[in-house]
Amino acid sequence: MIRGDRIFGAVMIVLALGYILSASQIEDSFMTDPVGPRIFPYIIATVMILCSVAMILRPDPDAEWPAGPMLAQLGLALLVLIGYAYAITPVGFIIPTAIASGVLSWQIGGRPARAAITGIGLGIGLWVLFRLVLGLGLRGLPAGWGI
Repeated sequence: MIRGDRIFGAVMIVLALGYILSASQIEDSFMTDPVGPRIFPYIIATVMILCSVAMILRPDPDAEWPAGPMLAQLGLALLVLIGYAYAITPVGFIIPTAIASGVLSWQIGGRPARAAITGIGLGIGLWVLFRLVLGLGLRGLPAGWGI
């Protein structure tokens, strides 16, 4: 498994470098803060690179890669996150966030009813935080629904 950790670390470094390249294309608006819009992606990519280098230099000798049901759960989580990324623009923030966080909550061991409540609470709560408290331009629901 040592080789698997090193391969994963190398792939993550390539992805982080692509993330930096993508972030470097972000244009500054005429009213930007002193730090600029690129700093957060640069920080995330730097942390990714540092963690990946650590994986390459000190791989876990006892790592076990998932198989069977766990692999299916990871595949479902990946599909949910991809669907979330595609749904958030046309459908708004609240509904995709509620569905994604509800499904992921259920996956980590929550009961279906509690996971649904968690999803709805996170969808609405995060929208309130981002839109009303932080003033970000998020559309809460699909166009024509009023929020």
